[in-house]
Formats: sequence, C-alpha cells, structure tokens
Amino acid sequence: MSITTSRFILKLSCPDRAGIVHAVTGFLLEQGGNIVTSHQHGDADHQRFFMRIEFEAPGQAEGLRQAFAPLGEQMRMDWELVAGAAKTRVLLLVSKLGHCLNDLLFRVQTGHLPIEIPAIVSNHRDFYQLAASHNIPFHHFPLLNSTEEQKAAQERKIREVVEENRIDLVVLARYMQILSPELCDYLSGRAINIHHSFLPSFKGAKPYHQAYERGVKLIGATAHYVTSHLDEGPIIEQEVARIDHSLSPEQLVAIGRDVECVTLARAIQWHAEHRVLLNGHRTVVFR
Repeated sequence: MSITTSRFILKLSCPDRAGIVHAVTGFLLEQGGNIVTSHQHGDADHQRFFMRIEFEAPGQAEGLRQAFAPLGEQMRMDWELVAGAAKTRVLLLVSKLGHCLNDLLFRVQTGHLPIEIPAIVSNHRDFYQLAASHNIPFHHFPLLNSTEEQKAAQERKIREVVEENRIDLVVLARYMQILSPELCDYLSGRAINIHHSFLPSFKGAKPYHQAYERGVKLIGATAHYVTSHLDEGPIIEQEVARIDHSLSPEQLVAIGRDVECVTLARAIQWHAEHRVLLNGHRTVVFR
C-alpha cells in the first residue's frame, strides 16, 4: 500500500556552524521526506547560513512544524515551513497608475503568478471597474488632505482589510502614498514596493523626463521590501533596459512601465514561492 505524500517548502537562516545541513536533512529522513530541490548559502561576512528545501513527505504542515521546532530552537533558526500548494494571499495597493495592477491581475488570471488577490485598496476610484472585471473587492479609502489624523484613520482601514482577509503580502503596485513608520513596522517583511531605479539622482515629479534631459543610457526598476526608510528597503529584484538618443520622454515612460511590471511580478513570485530570505539590509534570493 503506497503512502500519500505532499510537497512542502522549508526555508531557514541561522548562525553558521558545522552540521546544519546534516541536521536538517536528517530530520527530513526521520519524517519520511524526500528532497526535491535544495539551495544553500553561507554569508562569511556575517557568519550566517541560509537554506531553502523543497521536499515531499507524509503528513501535514502543522505536524511537521511542531516536529521541527526543537531543532529550530536548538540552532537559533529563523524558519518557515509551508505546504507547497498553499497560495500567498496578496493585497494590492494602487493609486492612479494602473500598469502594474493590470499586469498582475492578468498574470494571476492566466495562471502565471501563483497567488490569490482577495482585495484591492486605492485612494482613488480609477480602477474599481478593473477590479470588478476580475471579481475582486475594491476598497476606496480616499485621502482628501494629508492631516495626520486622516492618514492614521485610512491606514487603520488598510490594516482591517489585511486582518479580515488573512493577507500574507501587501504589494504597493504604484501606490503613491508614504506609509507611516507604524504601518511599515506592522508589515515588516511582508510588503513589497516598486519604483524606477533613478533614485537618488532624479527625485520628485517626472523622473523619466529628468533622465531624458541628462541623456541617460539605461533605465530600470527596483522591487524591494517596504521599511520606514523611504525606498531603501532590502532589494529583491532589479531590471534594466538600454535606451538611446532617438527615444522621446514619453517612450522612456512606456519602456520604464514595462520594466516595472516585469520586476514587480518577479519579486512577488519569488516571495510567494518562499525563495527570499532577509539578510539584514540585503536579501538572499534562491531563484
């Protein structure tokens, strides 16, 4: 009689020492597990070890987590063990630029991005029809002015959506509002932002027009985790496109938006597949 198995993902980081791989693989053997893929990295500068294992085993994720907990505590691990079939629940935040939103919705609809989107939040009404076309609830939380009281009230509503929908990841899909330090702390390690890669050179309005005036030859995008330090969180993915003198500022904007879409989608996919581990101000990404 064959034993039914399921696929799981274990990712971990801990102080580097001898015997980590032996201990982890030995645990999986004891649980009847079979390793499908394994990646590891040792950071010599910080004496820290990182690992991601995809494996098949009998049982359920909760039982495996309980069994692994003593080893995790013994080796001072930051670890996560999840069912491979579980989809990350993502809340999308958007303002008035919809290219990233539309791209992500299409990727999910066509099965190319393994996430669920239970809700969309915006401070404008522009994309409620787009959300409705995908049967996704749309929450309009306007900011009529920038008083601290109104911003705090709006962010409380965002937190309510996160909690009510059991959100795993918040994505700022060109959401043009700065999150408060309190909300950044609440979403630490589970919020991703996307922006052009001209920072810090071209700040403020119309960065592509500024880049055009300076004759840049590369444009790009950066996807990173959100922190209270604006646009300085740990970077997950970056992409660039080569340009030349023949392109207008409007063409640069169009190219830049395409690059933003691709970069953000990759970052979300890698996070959803549990391939990203935080390493201080940096990330380790097992692609």
